[in-house]
Amino acid sequence: MKSDIQAELFKLIKTKLSGQDSLGNALSDILHLSPDAVYRRYRGETSLTIQETKRLCQHFDVSFDALAQLSEGKVIFQYPPLNTYDFSLESYLEGIAESFKRIKKLTNPEMYISVSNTHFFQILNFPQLVRFRLFFWAKTHLQIEAYKEENFKHEKTSDRAFELGKEILQLYNSIPSIEIFDPELMRGFMRQILYYYKAHMFEDPEYALFLCDRALLFSKHLKEQATLGKKFIYGTVAPNSGNDFSMYLNETVNSDTTFYYSSKESDGIFVTHNVMNYLHTNAPSYVADSKQIIDKQLANSSLISQVNEKERNNYFYDFEKMILSFRKKIEADLYF
Repeated sequence: MKSDIQAELFKLIKTKLSGQDSLGNALSDILHLSPDAVYRRYRGETSLTIQETKRLCQHFDVSFDALAQLSEGKVIFQYPPLNTYDFSLESYLEGIAESFKRIKKLTNPEMYISVSNTHFFQILNFPQLVRFRLFFWAKTHLQIEAYKEENFKHEKTSDRAFELGKEILQLYNSIPSIEIFDPELMRGFMRQILYYYKAHMFEDPEYALFLCDRALLFSKHLKEQATLGKKFIYGTVAPNSGNDFSMYLNETVNSDTTFYYSSKESDGIFVTHNVMNYLHTNAPSYVADSKQIIDKQLANSSLISQVNEKERNNYFYDFEKMILSFRKKIEADLYF
């Protein structure tokens, strides 16, 4: 095997292990080799055999064809296939929770996030908003057959979904983050609520107003976090240390949601895909290019957490004004 392909394979494997086990211990059983022999292959002193490469690719779900064709401009992405979801809130949250657990196990991780339309991690503070978001995705965007005749119902989030959401929030809150927002925050989400109301897709039409009210609470909670520069779960108290939150305002538009994380062991990128799905890669060139774009976005944005009170107040005033405009449209049609 070419040394660059072998090195890339081991890099992907280390990412998948996420520090849960040493490379020697994890691979010695798979390859039927001693840890020393594994490390000789890792250092490139010994080439992997065809059978050893096959075992590693099969065990860690790596496409050798894609690996062999790597060149400048070509990147290996991982993503959760749509057919692995049963389109429940629980299954969707499980995948996100596992990704956050892997990041949290890294040494001194930090995150940079550019937010386009909806901040999924922050709306986990209000499970009803998340449940509507996923339902809209499954029924309207993906047109899943099981949702075809279903209207959105006022149901309590399951205990499992609630605990998963809380776990993700705790992990997200515990990792320092620098985040870029734009003036379009939640506008698309509010259009979805209005669309479902107009299309008579709420079992109880008044539930559309309830979702608008939750969006207003979301705005107030996000503003409080920005004011303090701390992330914390709605209904709790901000911590004295940790949970650092830097909020920047890009006065134009964030073209997509990009999630960059860095640590001592590795850097990586998550990008949104097919509305709510996501792609992940650790490819150094792609990660470096993406981080460069984020840095340029930051350079053209204004910090509004903890400082710039006037700009922060104006941002959230306009945000709540937008939410209220959608609420008034629904309320006027519903009661008058």
